[in-house]
Amino acid sequence: MKVVFLKNVSGKGKAGEIKDVSAGYARNFLIPHGLALFATSAAMKQVELRRRKEESQEALEKAKLVELAKQIEGQEIHLEARGGTGDRLFGAITAAEIADELSRVIDFSLDKKKVDLDKPLRQAGSHEVTIKLAGDLKPQVKVVIEKKG
Repeated sequence: MKVVFLKNVSGKGKAGEIKDVSAGYARNFLIPHGLALFATSAAMKQVELRRRKEESQEALEKAKLVELAKQIEGQEIHLEARGGTGDRLFGAITAAEIADELSRVIDFSLDKKKVDLDKPLRQAGSHEVTIKLAGDLKPQVKVVIEKKG
């Protein structure tokens, strides 16, 4: 029996694919759980419309991320931290603090998981930090840490 998958089913098929599956599997599992439809011309059109809609949504989101990357690229943010002797800080500047300050500067909520830090910054001075927005969108920001007090 031919079915059109609406959602990804591990080991069987991906959304939008047309596959031959056993009749019992299709009637008893795939169709009642909303994972597939019988492969009729109407179902095929429905899947094609859904695929086009998802592609246009992805393109729109990609364009938004590119615009955001342009806003972020080259930004310079200043943070203050208590310091000891030399350039060493008492605490550390974390990805969350960088994300909060950058969010305030660009007026867009940025998750701390997007800030690419191997370890917290413990030295005063200027540091280059990468922001991971999407696969190939990785703008750089300059984080300037100043000692207070």
